[in-house]
Formats: sequence, C-alpha cells, structure tokens
Amino acid sequence: MANDVLPIADTLPKVGAVPEVATDEPKVLVASQWRLMWWKFRKHRLAMVSLVIVFTLYFVAFFAGFFAPNTKDTYSRGYTQAPPQKVHLFDDGKLAPFVYPYDRTTDPRTYERIFTVNKEEKIRLGFFVKGDEYYLGFRGIPVLGKLAVRSNIHLFGPTNPEDPFYPAGADDLGRDILSRLIYGSQISLSVGLVGVFLSLALGVFLGGLSGLVGGWVDNIIQRIIEVLRSVPNIPLWMALATAVPPRWDPVLVYFGITVILSLLGWTGMAREVRGKFLSLREEDFVTAAELDSVPRFRIITRHMIPSFMSHIIASTTLAIPGMILGETALSFLGLGLRTPVVSWGVMLHDTTNIAAISNTPWLLLPGAAVVITVLAFNFLGDGLRDAADPYH
Repeated sequence: MANDVLPIADTLPKVGAVPEVATDEPKVLVASQWRLMWWKFRKHRLAMVSLVIVFTLYFVAFFAGFFAPNTKDTYSRGYTQAPPQKVHLFDDGKLAPFVYPYDRTTDPRTYERIFTVNKEEKIRLGFFVKGDEYYLGFRGIPVLGKLAVRSNIHLFGPTNPEDPFYPAGADDLGRDILSRLIYGSQISLSVGLVGVFLSLALGVFLGGLSGLVGGWVDNIIQRIIEVLRSVPNIPLWMALATAVPPRWDPVLVYFGITVILSLLGWTGMAREVRGKFLSLREEDFVTAAELDSVPRFRIITRHMIPSFMSHIIASTTLAIPGMILGETALSFLGLGLRTPVVSWGVMLHDTTNIAAISNTPWLLLPGAAVVITVLAFNFLGDGLRDAADPYH
C-alpha cells in the first residue's frame, strides 16, 4: 500500500511548466462572422457554381471587345439572316479550327434566302487574332467608359479579318449575334448593378428611418410603400418609361431606365430593413448610442446596419435579377433602351415578329442569356441567404 502512495512533490505542478490548453475547442466559436458565412456558403455547391457563372459573365462583359469575334456594328450584306456556322476544330487529324463559308441563293417562288455550305473553301480560325478595333472596357457606360482602352486583338476569330465568321448566326442586317450578345451584356448586367445600388441606398435609408424613428414618419413611409407595391409593375414601368423623351442621348436613356427601376425596387429592401431596425432599436448598444447623443444617421450607418450586413448582401443579390428582367421587359416592349444601344432587351425586340422567329430562331439567344443570368443570381442569392445565418 505504501508503494501506491505518490509523494506530495510529484502531485504539485513543476516550476516553469506551461499548463495544458484544450485544443479541441471548435473553430466556429472563435471565427468571425464573414468566415462563418464563407464556410457555410462553400458547402452550397449550386451557389458556388453560380458564383463562377456570375463572375464569368461580368468578366466577359468587361472585356467584351476581346471576347467578341466582331464589333457590335460589323455586318455583311451577303450573310443577312445567315444560320450559325459550325466550327470544326480538326483538319486532317491536326488542331486547325476552321469554318466553311456560305453560298446564298434565293428561291424564285418564295424569295426565301437559302444558305448552302461551300465545302470547297475554308475560313481559317485562330486565337489572339487581329480584327476590328474596339475599346476594352465599358465604353458605353457613364464614368466607367473613361477607363476604356483601344485594341484590335480578339480571343478567337478568322485569321483574315475580312472573312465572315458567324458562330451564332446573323440578324436581318448581317450582324454577328454572338458579338452583339457579348456587347449587350455590358448594358444588361450593369443596369442591374446600378439599379440595385440606388435601390439599396433608398431602401436602407428610408427603411432604417422608418424603423428607428417610428411614429408619423413610419406611417408616411409605409403608406408610400403600400401604394407602390399595390400598382402592377409592368403598367407602372410603361407609364414612367414614356416620360423619357425618345430624342434623348442613349446615355441619358440609360440613366433614366436605372432611375425608374430603382424607384420601384427599393420597397422590398425598405421593409426588410425596417423589420430589422424594429428588433435592434431596443438593444443595449443602440440605447447607449442614443444616450451618448449620437446622431441618428450615424446610429443607422455605423451601429445598426453593420449588425445585419450579411442579410443586406443576400437581399441585394436576389434583387439584381429583378433589375435585369425589368430592363429587358422595357426594352423588349420598345419603351426602354433603343437602337443604337445594344442590350439583351433591345436584341429581343427583334423577335416580336413570329415570322422572324420561325426563320431565324437563333435571335432568341439573348433570352437564353437572360434565363441563365437570372438563375445564377437566384441560386447565388439562396446560398448567401443560407450562409447569412451560419449558426442555423
């Protein structure tokens, strides 16, 4: 028994010994809010794929001139309403991309254009080829247009700039649909960003003011929101769009469309911000700021908004598709952007004729681009919304 008893000195901690620290503490308890959001967001595979798609869309839009085989105004009279040219990657077992040119004839009875593939000739294609000059960047967008740089190098296209190349077909003026689709993404995608930014500013300010102040201010703002939300969007868009003079410069029309979409898109954000403010204004940090005579605008911007910034980001991402669809709808109806501006809605305006759709179905490609973009933003917004509450 005596051998089983340890000396008292052995039971005491040694001098200079560092006490053991538990290393199994979960990282989630010490991680920041943004790190928690990222950990949960990356588990949402569909949202991650959508993030890549959205990033690719804006990257291509910014470098539209480089990725587009032609400029948006390049045309060929012999290729009006020409079907897409099939790209052949290999020639005699070697990597040598090419396309066959078309021979055009007219049916003497129906006067229908008939395009036949001329396999006796080949149009050689290459990477980083020289072609029409363009401006690299958002040349047609205000402010951003000052950053544009002139160049004539295209990622992919014919080695001879004079050879026709229409991988997605041509419209009724002989212009390349793929090139115009890429150039149109600059307007359609930037309208969503500019419109959401203005809606975000109005929604956060008015919603925060309504939830923090309350009283008659809250009643007035909520009644305005109810009136705007009770009116159907399309008729209201049409009524406001008719106020834009048709002789305005395309840049002014662009700003007019974004303002119209922003005036109608801030109500949802304002309701969400108001609900958050109603729950936060009774918190101790808000009460302490008020007792310290901090201005209300500073309380809103420096104390309350950062506490639910993740929810604002998620809501903003979900609002961008609505802006894109709004611009597309107005331009499709002929009430929004107009030629010579190129956007997906302006391109879809050419599909209002059923005969044009039946003869040239490739004119509907801008519609497919809108669907892909809206779905990508919706899936991305769903992932951000789930990640905004990482403890759930």
